[in-house]
Amino acid sequence: MATEYGDVRYEEEYILNSRGMKLFTCRWVPTDCEPKALIFLCHGYAMECSISMKDAGIRLAKSGFAVYGMDYEGHGKSEGLQGYVPSFDAVENKRKMRILMGESMGGAVVLLLHRKKPEFWDGAVLIAPMCKIADDMRPHPMVISVLTKLCNFIPTWKIIPTQDVVDLAFRDPEVRKEIRNNPLCYKGKPRLQTGYQLMTVSMELEQRLEEVTLPFFIVHGEADTVTDPSVSKLLYEKASSIDKSFKLYPGMWHSLSYGEFPENRDIVFTDIVAWLKEKINMGNSRIERQQKQANDQNIPKINS
Repeated sequence: MATEYGDVRYEEEYILNSRGMKLFTCRWVPTDCEPKALIFLCHGYAMECSISMKDAGIRLAKSGFAVYGMDYEGHGKSEGLQGYVPSFDAVENKRKMRILMGESMGGAVVLLLHRKKPEFWDGAVLIAPMCKIADDMRPHPMVISVLTKLCNFIPTWKIIPTQDVVDLAFRDPEVRKEIRNNPLCYKGKPRLQTGYQLMTVSMELEQRLEEVTLPFFIVHGEADTVTDPSVSKLLYEKASSIDKSFKLYPGMWHSLSYGEFPENRDIVFTDIVAWLKEKINMGNSRIERQQKQANDQNIPKINS
């Protein structure tokens, strides 16, 4: 399936993962130029790519990037029990820079992917990354203890008491309405095992922030009540990365890429695209090193 949005072509495809489950993938590519770099989108919990990441995909492709997205298992059009994440291990063009972009839970996925292959990725854009679930969203410790034990018996049950994330994360009422009418977005209470995974992964990431070494740009809404902006600041301060940036947006909420008012999304994406172009203009260091090494190997040695 291919759709044209001006100078952007959108395509969809299904692939099989290592366990034989069918996963939905999509891509937005510029048709008027060769892509400057490859960007891989990681969507948030209970979301999907084809609609919720559409605006981001088109914006980035219009700026000259090839953009790729995939619905995680149990999300969107991919197979699996909707809204069920059994394990984060199940959520997962050589001559172009490879950059990850993740929002909320997708930010956690980005950090996990980087940790698995530190040298593979050239950079990351982290939008309100889930390095810690905000205290207001976290159930009482006694409730957490009981629910953790129940995970062994009823992992798929939807009984975790939380506030309505749609009302808290998405500032634009029109976007909230769109999400509530989108059957691909999961809107029930978090399933037990999913909640356990979200909590344990965010806690682990919070304890290992110094292991982040790739170039990154964090953007976070100052009024976010879903993921904690102070932890994004802590990631910026503690990460071992030499090239790192952090920007806080006064008054903005959790979902900066989709849930904010259009004029605010314009501001955020202007900053993101500027950062991406700066990385490209600094010279594709990974590719240059690889090309230099290949050239050096092809130069005949002269015996003295």
